[in-house]
Amino acid sequence: MSTTSSTDNPGEFPQEPRPEDGTRRSFMKQAGGILGLALAPPFAGPAERLAAYSKTVEGVTTMQLKVNGTVRSFQAEPRVSLLDALREYLDLTGTKKGCDHGQCGACTVHVDGRRITSCLTLAVMNQGKEITTIEGLAKGEELHPMQEAFIKHDGFQCGYCTPGQIMSAVACVREGHAGSDAEIREYMSGNLCRCGAYPNIVAAVREVQQKGGKV
Repeated sequence: MSTTSSTDNPGEFPQEPRPEDGTRRSFMKQAGGILGLALAPPFAGPAERLAAYSKTVEGVTTMQLKVNGTVRSFQAEPRVSLLDALREYLDLTGTKKGCDHGQCGACTVHVDGRRITSCLTLAVMNQGKEITTIEGLAKGEELHPMQEAFIKHDGFQCGYCTPGQIMSAVACVREGHAGSDAEIREYMSGNLCRCGAYPNIVAAVREVQQKGGKV
């Protein structure tokens, strides 16, 4: 008689044994969020792992996020992504929702000085961190050097991807990855532009880097 292991069906999550009693059932429900991440198969991408985790979390909690230098509080379910928290709860709609799978870069923000795709991280996991969105780059009416360069070089057409492009461009210069057009294209490759404004975007990044603009 042949047996079939849980790994014989690569498109499915491993099945857990049935709970033996009420106590075990209660424990598994409470620990579901952690186990959901720990047991997720290695072939699952970040978006799939986040979705699996979000299904196990219930209830509403109060969160505090420090965004653009200001600490703001709101109530939401723990499964809310940082992207949705910014847009739906804090009204910072400059950060755009594109693919919602971390593949287009439209939702790029800075967390503790590093660029991330905000759709692939939970808001609750970013409490106590320094978050910067596109709204936090300008100083009042004074645009950030990268914003000025995008306008000068016409680095956008429809403009939907532009906030994420600018946030990644700033990080690209800060990281020291703007030494050549090829290097800029490589380190900006996570940000997609359906309008095809890539040459203009590269030109904007190069100008800021060459001028030694503070970013």
